[in-house]
Amino acid sequence: MKIVREPQVYLVARQTIPQQQIQQFLDDHHFEWQTDTSVPAEQVCEVAGRLCYLSYGKGRKSNQDYIHHLLEVGHGSVLEHATWNFLFVGVSRSLTHELVRHRVGFSYSQLSQRYVDETETDFVEPDTIADDPEMHKIWLESVEQSRAAYMKLVDKLSEKLVNVSDKTMRRKMARQAARSVLPNATETKIFVTTNARSLRNFIELRANEAADIEIRKLAVKILKIMQEEAPNIFGDYEIYELADGTQAARTKFRKV
Repeated sequence: MKIVREPQVYLVARQTIPQQQIQQFLDDHHFEWQTDTSVPAEQVCEVAGRLCYLSYGKGRKSNQDYIHHLLEVGHGSVLEHATWNFLFVGVSRSLTHELVRHRVGFSYSQLSQRYVDETETDFVEPDTIADDPEMHKIWLESVEQSRAAYMKLVDKLSEKLVNVSDKTMRRKMARQAARSVLPNATETKIFVTTNARSLRNFIELRANEAADIEIRKLAVKILKIMQEEAPNIFGDYEIYELADGTQAARTKFRKV
């Protein structure tokens, strides 16, 4: 059994821009425009935003200035056109219960405890427990007992369901019942697709210092990735240290 203390974030896919199609649109409608960013998500936001006023080649010249203006005036709908795909690993079921409450602009595919054997599962330990030897011992005993109970129940349920001829169905039925004893600390993996506006909302709420520490760690890690991935969209956030050594983030452009 492995104890996990830090979430892992993998940015596994991003948009690409078929430049010839953008240029074809500009040529067909006699617009002259080019952007100074090579980041597809930032280009998409600018193309979409400029369409609203047919401002191609007019007004703010740099992509950074253009997106800054969108944030300043709260035109968040334009940011919904920029999307990314992530894998979150080393997170607890407790975290994903909170994560999936973010529904608008998010899509999820999570590891199934009905089909996946959790006999060798890992567990995510909260920092406040891990830092105290006595509480760590209590926590460790509890998760080990839960895992042992799960294993026993899977074995006994498999025997009880021996008359179910479909082996896959038999395993699923055993695991879906036995998983009821597994704690919120059980490690899970989840695939997440989201857009820039929804991601900003997630970061505002979950990188906030009042948020649960585990999901705040995740939100700050995502923000650091996105500040390199699309600095014109996420560069307005400030990451700062708290008294307990953890980090939080804030922005003056809230609720875009």
